[in-house]
Amino acid sequence: MSRNDDRLGVQDINLGDTPAPAVAVGSEPNNNSSSAFKWTCPTEIVDLPSEGQFYPEGHPLHGKDTVEINFMTAKEEDILASKALLRKGVAIDRMLESLLVDKSINVGDLVVGDKNAITVAARITGYGADYETRVTCPSCGAVSEHTFDLAEVENKDPSLAIGEYNVEVTDSRTFIIELPMTKARVECRLMTGRDEQSLMKTAQRKQKNKLNSSALLEQFRAFIVSVNGDSSVETLSSFVMNMPARDSRHLRKVYGAVTPNVDMTQVFECGECGEESVLEIPLTAEFFWPQ
Repeated sequence: MSRNDDRLGVQDINLGDTPAPAVAVGSEPNNNSSSAFKWTCPTEIVDLPSEGQFYPEGHPLHGKDTVEINFMTAKEEDILASKALLRKGVAIDRMLESLLVDKSINVGDLVVGDKNAITVAARITGYGADYETRVTCPSCGAVSEHTFDLAEVENKDPSLAIGEYNVEVTDSRTFIIELPMTKARVECRLMTGRDEQSLMKTAQRKQKNKLNSSALLEQFRAFIVSVNGDSSVETLSSFVMNMPARDSRHLRKVYGAVTPNVDMTQVFECGECGEESVLEIPLTAEFFWPQ
């Protein structure tokens, strides 16, 4: 029996003792052995945090609140194990491309929240909802193994935050956030998978050339569209470099709150000190490469 037979749950069968299948009168026997067994990969419907509201007309997800993906198979495991793809930092993107049923969807064009929802769903189809990894207790600093339940991950509802912080949503699918100190009206857009890749490559390049890291500034440059209606490169660059820390913190907080995404926080109880904390599920190597 082959490894594939074992994987698919096929029992050891003596084909010589198997009776010939009945053939309907007037039909021709099917001699194509490949039709004797067909495996159809199951699919999963994933709820999109964006509900399709932040994609332009003509995009395959415009106005769509769900997307269909295939369950992970050995094919996707091979993609995740590719040293070349891992070295380039695109293994997960290639895996998601393979899983999407609608091949017209470009992973790079997915808003980050939708990509995160698909990633969590893909992991559940491949390895189950239990995700065991090492966490550090924020109270006593003890490091321990903890199992998170990915089935409890839900999409956030950003509408409450939009009202709470008086955020304006434009017809161009951007957000306008007023900052507390400078009173500047900062227009922001949702970042995509392509933006994430660009930020990662910038960080790697700076690390390779031993340059100072400026991850926060690069992130601001990625999602800020305009300041007080001015979208010139000079204005945006100057504003990002000179934004007061209080405004910077407010912008990050509100932008995160109004961005459609998955809620990756869960309650953690420390086995050492017994304290309960709300932790964000860490996306370590065990997420797609469990031991």
